Amino acid sequence: MKYLNLDNTFTPFGESIKFDKFTFSGGEPHIRINTELSNTDNITITTRVRNFNDLGFLLVATDALKRIGVESINLFLPYFPGARQDRIMQTGEALTVKIYAQIINAQLYKQVTILDPHSDVTSALINNVIVKSTDSFVKEAISDIDNYLLVAPDAGAVKRVFNAAKVLKNSNVIDCTKMRETLTGNITGLRVNSGDLSNQTCVIIDDICDGGRTFIELAKELKKKRAGKLILIVTHGIFSKGYDELKKYYHKIICTNSFSDINDKNITQIRLNSNLLNK
Repeated sequence: MKYLNLDNTFTPFGESIKFDKFTFSGGEPHIRINTELSNTDNITITTRVRNFNDLGFLLVATDALKRIGVESINLFLPYFPGARQDRIMQTGEALTVKIYAQIINAQLYKQVTILDPHSDVTSALINNVIVKSTDSFVKEAISDIDNYLLVAPDAGAVKRVFNAAKVLKNSNVIDCTKMRETLTGNITGLRVNSGDLSNQTCVIIDDICDGGRTFIELAKELKKKRAGKLILIVTHGIFSKGYDELKKYYHKIICTNSFSDINDKNITQIRLNSNLLNK
């Protein structure tokens, strides 16, 4: 297996084949493969798509490989873009996840590997998909924590947290109910379905932290139940509003580097690699 790591700071499986990439002054992405390859080579492209320009680089890279005769091309795309827009809530909206899935499917990859998608809708839409679980990541993230409760922040996270509970052999799970205004997306209420927590450490597990409002409101409600230390574990750390507010409530925040690299001493980032993904 050979790898084409389009993001030079994201090398989960090893060194990349050599290439040059640049953007024309008109905004168009371009790439040139500088490694001699043949039709017998098995290539995996790794990348992190955070915008349409990243997607553009992926598409031109795929085309470049095909034009030099590579027949077996795989894709490792841990954070699948648009996955949260997996249903139509209001007339006039786009089904964003399907748009990305159709573009990816059109490339005819031999295999597409993603990590902890927002819902089963994503994996249902992608051809030849392999979904990697976060079991090893979660186990590593809490390896130094004892006597904790697992918390599912909303209905969408319940399956994820119960799967983690089986792996961790921890039956102490709290589920929460979140109310949201569909037009604005604002959280209007959040209920922790538990009695007094008696200073217990609570480990919250979810797939994505974007702005962090859900986790801030959840922390407030957990503290009302007399929770002890709060630990936040998310697979995909976007943190579009920064970390300052979250750090007021959480003793520890842990994520992977599936979306971006984080340089903050208060955020623990576990880097994806073949050992972590293949356990």
